[in-house]
Amino acid sequence: MQATTHSVTLSGLDAHPVHIEVDTGRGLPAFHLVGLPEAAVRESRVRVRAALRHLDLDLNEFALTVNLAPAYLRKAGSAYDLAIALGVLAALERVDAGALAGTVLLGELSLAGELRPVGGVLPALMGARRRGYDRAIIPCDNQGEAADLGDVDIRVANRLEEVVQALAGERVLARAQRPEAPTTTSTHAPPPVDLAEVRGQPAARRALEIAAAGGHNLLMVGPPGAGKTMLARRLPTLLPAMSDEERLLVTAVHSVAGLLRGEMGLVRRRPFRAPHHSVSRAALLGGGLPLRPGEVSLAHHGVLFLDELPEFGRAVIEGLRQPREDGEITICRARARATFPAAPMLVAAINPCPCGYHGDPRRRCRCSPERVRGYRDRLSGPLLDRIDLQLSLPPVDLATLHGAPRGEDSATVAARVASARSRALERGPRACLNAQRSTAELDTLAPLDPPTQRLLQRAGEQLGLSARAYLRLRRVALTIADLEGASRPAPAHYAEAIQLRTFDRASAEVAGSPPP
Repeated sequence: MQATTHSVTLSGLDAHPVHIEVDTGRGLPAFHLVGLPEAAVRESRVRVRAALRHLDLDLNEFALTVNLAPAYLRKAGSAYDLAIALGVLAALERVDAGALAGTVLLGELSLAGELRPVGGVLPALMGARRRGYDRAIIPCDNQGEAADLGDVDIRVANRLEEVVQALAGERVLARAQRPEAPTTTSTHAPPPVDLAEVRGQPAARRALEIAAAGGHNLLMVGPPGAGKTMLARRLPTLLPAMSDEERLLVTAVHSVAGLLRGEMGLVRRRPFRAPHHSVSRAALLGGGLPLRPGEVSLAHHGVLFLDELPEFGRAVIEGLRQPREDGEITICRARARATFPAAPMLVAAINPCPCGYHGDPRRRCRCSPERVRGYRDRLSGPLLDRIDLQLSLPPVDLATLHGAPRGEDSATVAARVASARSRALERGPRACLNAQRSTAELDTLAPLDPPTQRLLQRAGEQLGLSARAYLRLRRVALTIADLEGASRPAPAHYAEAIQLRTFDRASAEVAGSPPP
């Protein structure tokens, strides 16, 4: 007899239906598994045999052929165990095959028949919903991420035996429930930091507010101890809460990466990812087999912080150029291709020179001009072009740490950021942040008068700005205008945007040209 069950395979975040066709024929006992399975899928034969033995079913008495269709798609992972086991039971008439029609089955089986969690459940169910499936059975430990997915009747189980009893009408599987008190990893936990803890550095606080309001990338240049990491970790506290659509997408990315635990619900805090400078290209951009998202995708709708930027491999950080423009990254391999979202705010920190004290009035720099120039040349012009704000941080005076009053807290600044973002989203025909505005939109929303054109032209000539950097200056000025409640940028807003490209000015000085 033959029976068919249904599961899903993922290519990045794209879900493709997989039909598990099971045939019981005559012949010597066998368990053939075809349909381009990877190693973990092929090993499901062992897990399924052992799990069914606990239901008093010995597969050594049957000749089984299991086909994972379509056969041209590679199947990876252990999520097909439940579908294969129920397909075998349906083919042997131990369960009603009709009761499995239109039901997506996901879950790994232990040798004792327990259902274990698998990665990628949320994007798999989202794709199944788009393709007309309205029912699913998943492990209990995956229910947190799937509970908020509407239009799909999602049931959960702890053991294979419970699913069999439900199909026989002997019990009712529970619906997926949100966790009562979600506990999360550090990526999602409420950040135990506040901007009020930052003493001094008023220019840096202002730059953080502008970056948060417009979604701009930020580069901080300063000596050790200037507060670069401290400031970066407080940027997420200035960002507004994610929308429902953003939460679903961010959770889907983390689910594919296997970063969700069973008791988690949807990711509700904007991610903050800070990989070490020894990170590999695949870990930062994505890769592996099966293809997994990298840090740039795990930080989607959040913050990607790269400390000691020149210490990263050149090929690693240069790979960020295309995602910064497109907001997504496509990973191509000989046997696979996947696209992941990749639109975080990029925040980077560097020292002014290899020893860290170039320009510090209290510490003597030991670096020659050639070493300083070589250190800064590790960052290419095209990469720097894509960083809107370039801020120079002075060393912190110890008297400031003890005597300066507390500055505004994160909640106060976040309120201004939310107001500025609302103005930006209401501008023009396209609702987007200012960092995503096109040239045509800027010409319509913020046309340049002759004095402003001359100011920008002079700045561009003295800083050696490219057309891309010139466009980003205009975007930053529009964000500053939104923070001030202005209908359009004024010359003072453009002047402030120019001042926030201090790395270009410093590089011009090192190269021997006069600063503007």
